[in-house]
Amino acid sequence: MRVSAYRLRPTLRPHPVSIVSALLCAGSAFAAPAADSAAERQLGTVTVTAADGGATPSERTGLYTSARSRSATGLDLTLRDTPQTVSVMTRQHMDDFGLSSVNDALAASAGIVVERVETDRTYYTARGFAVTNFQVDGTGVPFIYGNVSGDLDTVIYDRIESLYGANGLMTATGQPSATINFVRKRPGPDFAAKVGVTAGAWDRRRLEGDVSVPLSAAGTVRARLVTALEDSDSYLDRYGQRKQVFYGVLEADLGPNTLLALGASHQRNDTRSPLWGALPLVYTDGSRTDFDVSTSTAADWAYWDSQTDTVFSELTHDFANGWSARAVLTHTRLDSNGALFYAYGTPDKTTGLGLYAYPSRYTANNIQNLADLQLSGGFELGGRRHELTLGASWSRSELEDRSDYGQGIGTALPPLAGWDGSYPMPAFDASTNGSDFTHTQRSLYAATRLNLSDALKLILGARSTQARSDGISYSIGRHAKADAVSPYLGAVYDLDKHWSVYASHTEIFTPQHEVDRNGDFLDPIEGSSQEIGLKAAFLGGKLNGSLALFQTQQNNLAEAAGTVGPTTYYRGVDAESRGVQLDLAGQITPRLQASVGFTQLSLEGEDGKDILRYTPRRLLRATATYRVPQLDALKLGATLRWQDDVSTTVGSVRVTQAAYALIDLMARYEINRHLSITAKLNNATDEKYLTSLYWAQSYYGAPRNLSITANWTY
Repeated sequence: MRVSAYRLRPTLRPHPVSIVSALLCAGSAFAAPAADSAAERQLGTVTVTAADGGATPSERTGLYTSARSRSATGLDLTLRDTPQTVSVMTRQHMDDFGLSSVNDALAASAGIVVERVETDRTYYTARGFAVTNFQVDGTGVPFIYGNVSGDLDTVIYDRIESLYGANGLMTATGQPSATINFVRKRPGPDFAAKVGVTAGAWDRRRLEGDVSVPLSAAGTVRARLVTALEDSDSYLDRYGQRKQVFYGVLEADLGPNTLLALGASHQRNDTRSPLWGALPLVYTDGSRTDFDVSTSTAADWAYWDSQTDTVFSELTHDFANGWSARAVLTHTRLDSNGALFYAYGTPDKTTGLGLYAYPSRYTANNIQNLADLQLSGGFELGGRRHELTLGASWSRSELEDRSDYGQGIGTALPPLAGWDGSYPMPAFDASTNGSDFTHTQRSLYAATRLNLSDALKLILGARSTQARSDGISYSIGRHAKADAVSPYLGAVYDLDKHWSVYASHTEIFTPQHEVDRNGDFLDPIEGSSQEIGLKAAFLGGKLNGSLALFQTQQNNLAEAAGTVGPTTYYRGVDAESRGVQLDLAGQITPRLQASVGFTQLSLEGEDGKDILRYTPRRLLRATATYRVPQLDALKLGATLRWQDDVSTTVGSVRVTQAAYALIDLMARYEINRHLSITAKLNNATDEKYLTSLYWAQSYYGAPRNLSITANWTY
């Protein structure tokens, strides 16, 4: 995953952002015919030594669910045996609806809210709080800042898992919202290939290639290469993007019980006229603005280019006694540069005047190294077999970035209506600021699953973490440290062969560099979540469901409390969310695949008042595909994404985005066993809506648009 940093004008909520590059090389195994029809064929059927603990790659199943996950505890558990809510965005789901962007995939997932604050910068929330916890193949990736930049591609992923609630056991630091786990594709011993070509609205052109090749007669050495090339304009004035993605992984069976994997990935995004900031939401008289959907504040010369390169190695060994060891090393480098243009101010409703220029040039370099070692297996105690995992991890992230602000800051702009982005590119020598800091993290963790009876399983775990940050970020010292132990407690009781009840308590923390009135650093943010619920699994794990009641606390979050001279001091504030979450996904019938997620919550501050109204209190995601009887070559599908109203305050004006629903439709026809054609209609009702109210600016989502994809598989 790639996270970038650049400086916004202080009047906006955003902050410099950078990191989590390691997620660019992610995935899990290989494609094949689905269980219900040859028309689901992705790549050829393969036999895989699964690096993710034995879970069948989702692309081999054709399902909208996955049977197992390591995201919560590091233990290889079924979704039913995991005492937290887990939703899965599978390869089949992504392929059916053309979800080539991580943002699009998460926006269709069960409970993640995608806050598209700009064209190339995004925040995620879940259960009311920011999502800052990420994993690759179940290994936690440190996250220094709170947003993701660029258009991350899904072509290299087998599935994307979302684990809801705190997850300090596997990710150490972060917030008690959710953990997103990106699972990489892996090669198989048999030759298989896939080529896809997409053409769509606004001159979108995309080419995908995916091939698995055995490099030895016995299939003990094998490789997989994945690529995607995309070029597109946009419904937004002047905006466009070119994207290149390459991913390669080599697997070698060094012996009957030892697997070595070496991989690398590369993604480059070249963006034309991106939004930095967005559109003003109110006029000077307090009334709402209402621009054309295509309106943009970007200058015609603006750009933002980024490149992320990742290499990784993974060694797995299964011991004869049922234990296994796994060691992972990852190195990631992110380079980013851009010339950006931000428009600030409040326009007059009659004249459209009142906006002003704020140009800046930005460069960044972020280097991240990660190491993780894990040992897991079973042991006998009290006449029963139990499971244990032990691990240690280390990470170091170094960031240097620089903002060179342009001449002409404060220059009046013409009205946005009809503006073509013409603005002379200035000299970027008005002033300079930036960051230079290092973040390191060390952890030891352990978890055990105790089989107390045939029906009752108890999971106990803890993670001890040392986190340090040193340096400077935009003239503010970024010095923070924290040592903490994050406990994990969960229990699952099987009611019968299909139904279980469960309960869990999990914690997490985040160091802070803000100081209080006395100049002392604030204590770390502390997050915890409690969850009780009901889970079910049918058809051998092909259909999974859960119903959860949750309570989530976030304590001591820094909030500006005043100034002493030129220095701002902070205080810690608390927040709590409570709610219910429903998740159902998988095979309803051999012809019907479905995924349904519903979340309803309340979110209160210390005084009991409703807070953070930019995040929806009710969220519904529903997707279904149906293979037509007597015409197996035809599959039809639809996705519904609904959220209730959200709001924010701009000055003294309350701005509200009313509840809205987005409907996407798809149809796929398999011409023969190798060739298929898919049509996708996005936003079929042509809904006009703001993408987010996370900031005091926003822009409109894409109107109705169509794409056609031709896939050839072997």
